[in-house]
Amino acid sequence: MKRKFSDRANWRRIVRKSYSCLTLDNEEFKGLVTFYRIHELREPLWKEYNGRRLCLADRGYLWMQHFPRGEQFVVTTMFDDKGSVVQWYIDVCKTQGLTDQQVPWFDDLFLDVVVLPSGEVFLLDEDELEDALRSGDITAKDATMARKTARRLLDLIKNGRFRYFTLSLKHRRSLAPRMGGAQQS
Repeated sequence: MKRKFSDRANWRRIVRKSYSCLTLDNEEFKGLVTFYRIHELREPLWKEYNGRRLCLADRGYLWMQHFPRGEQFVVTTMFDDKGSVVQWYIDVCKTQGLTDQQVPWFDDLFLDVVVLPSGEVFLLDEDELEDALRSGDITAKDATMARKTARRLLDLIKNGRFRYFTLSLKHRRSLAPRMGGAQQS
């Protein structure tokens, strides 16, 4: 199992970024929201879905992550330099936490759900989950929980009840302008 950190401190592709984290505790959302704005990078990051190539990271892009309290997933909304959503990337995780420096992290359980603005939905890395189970990196209980969480996420998305699509847009408008310049490196 891989522990992933929201500040992506070891991401060598990035030359200069700003990062900030905010705790929210209201009726709409309880948890942490992080903002990772890319100012300079060595090269853009591209990904292909169904023969369509998408740029996921480039100068001016914003990656906003929602760490909902008590959930087994983390939502990353990737915005391009114009503020349009490129994709929502949902990591299924075993647990979430905070470092001593107050940087959110999660223990990745391999399964990921990607949703494009077009409405296309992809379940990724089922093979990685099975490999991790076979090699003993995760338990059968972990694998079952990961599959159950992914099914629940896919059902919420299919039924139009996954609130993070609208929540991410709202939080980008209301929170990102205030958070965009903090902690540059």
